[in-house]
Amino acid sequence: MELIIGDKVWSSWSLRPWLALKRTGAPFTETLVRLREHDLTTANIRAAGSPTGLVPVLRDGDLTLWDSLAISEYLADRFPEATLWPADPAARALARAAAAEMHAGFPNLRRQLYMDLARRAPLELEPATQDEIRRVVTLWLALLDRFGGPFLAGGWSIADAFYTPVATRFRSYLVDLSAFGDDGRAAAYAARLLSEPDFLDWERAALA
Repeated sequence: MELIIGDKVWSSWSLRPWLALKRTGAPFTETLVRLREHDLTTANIRAAGSPTGLVPVLRDGDLTLWDSLAISEYLADRFPEATLWPADPAARALARAAAAEMHAGFPNLRRQLYMDLARRAPLELEPATQDEIRRVVTLWLALLDRFGGPFLAGGWSIADAFYTPVATRFRSYLVDLSAFGDDGRAAAYAARLLSEPDFLDWERAALA
């Protein structure tokens, strides 16, 4: 298998399926394409094998698959022993809903607080971004309450892969989650995501 990804400092979309693929334990080749090279970026990504000119892309035999959620779902089917989704139907459904909400939503958070693993500085949050941070905190607390942690649906799942880049954003922009309804558990969950060995491997490579 080959996973085509963008720069590890910035590419939140690449991080998500990379974490899922690492959880499977399956060997894979990592092909990194430099982003932010102006007019060359899309061409470079296409040259690496992306049909859309975007990352990430998974190649497995004669299958070329784009989109971070589709790749993660494929990995869950391809490697059922990795339990990338919870076995319990209710937990699985809610974990999928949480991942899908991140995948399709939070446009202001993603735009204003773009992923930058090297950053540690606040900025003035726009009202729409503040509303979306409140929603993230509410969602995290609701799932942690329902399933008891330590992750959103109990054990680690694709949902946690999808919110790991969010945790990096909160750290990068010094967001105090207590100002958005957190009682401490959401911040602890974010810290837990950022202490996972696979994420730490990604971050070390990003900042090397």
